[in-house]
Amino acid sequence: MSSMKETATGHERFMRRAVELARRGRGATAPNPCVGAVLVRDGRIVAEGFHTRFGALHAERECLADARAKSIEPGGLTMYVTLEPCNHQGKTPPCTEGLIEAGIGSVVVGARDPNPVAAGGIKRLRENGIAVTTGVCERECRDLIADFLTWQNSHSPYNILKMAATLDGKIASASGAPEPVSGPESLARVHALRRMAGAVVVGGNTFYADDPSLTCRMNGLPPDFVQPLAVVVTSKLPRDPARFGLLRSRPEQAVFMTTEKAARSEPADRLRERGTSVWPLPGEPGRLHLSHGFERLRYDRDCHYTLCEGGGRFALSLIEQGLADELVHFLAPRILGDNAAPSAYSGRPGTAMARADNFRISRMERTGADVMLTLLRD
Repeated sequence: MSSMKETATGHERFMRRAVELARRGRGATAPNPCVGAVLVRDGRIVAEGFHTRFGALHAERECLADARAKSIEPGGLTMYVTLEPCNHQGKTPPCTEGLIEAGIGSVVVGARDPNPVAAGGIKRLRENGIAVTTGVCERECRDLIADFLTWQNSHSPYNILKMAATLDGKIASASGAPEPVSGPESLARVHALRRMAGAVVVGGNTFYADDPSLTCRMNGLPPDFVQPLAVVVTSKLPRDPARFGLLRSRPEQAVFMTTEKAARSEPADRLRERGTSVWPLPGEPGRLHLSHGFERLRYDRDCHYTLCEGGGRFALSLIEQGLADELVHFLAPRILGDNAAPSAYSGRPGTAMARADNFRISRMERTGADVMLTLLRD
């Protein structure tokens, strides 16, 4: 019987595989968390599973199904799961009951479930004689559910702020020409994020300078794939919508967040005539209260994730307003060296280092020649 023989190093190795599996379901499981699980016998993973999509089997039951498909008897074995097994009847039966019925010998849990409705799984397992170890790779497992925590504790979508910058922090040349900063591998990762997002959000400067399509252009998209909403935050609405590719190709999927005054203007009426939404936000030009617009994206448009790709000033506004839940920062091994070139995060004059916004690196990986940093609030 394989129960708690694995060393701490083994615990971490198996849990990190469960984390890796969990990430495969990110986006599809919303508004539920993504979860991964592995089944271990004699120091070797013999079955795996993850929560594939909202309403489907949870990770633990997927793992047990994988074991059955491989003719592996799970009785007495150890399961590693990134999140405390659920203990309530939702769209699927409680995972705790599945583990008890399967005769699992022990369970190793990464993070406790923050949802009081589903929590209590650890207690239930122990009451039925299953040994439970908690807190293995806890930070990594809690990072997995950062989006779920946002949905539980706020009215906002989970906002991912993406930036690509040179080593000296520049996101474009001084000319403003729409040239790529990072490599094709990084661009592919951006489109994977767009596929997950319910909306891609940019600032007005990016919209007017780049005329972006804000679409996901991955290969192999399913025929029924729906492109993310295209959201532009600007106090200046376009007077001639037909000039912009976005407003020619899919005006009904575009949303402009703007000042209350601009939302009552003639350009706003012209946009609405094309089927484009214009949402007024409180605040002054350059200082709009963005939370109102993001809450509307979540509740009016059922948007659980946004991908924010605006310029440096827009990025800093999101950070200052507490709306940047996650930073995905592509660091390109290039130096521009031009003081006049725009910076990744800008618009705050004369700030001391003590007032800097602090983040921590949650993940770091190579994407071609670049480094992709995933950062969360410190």
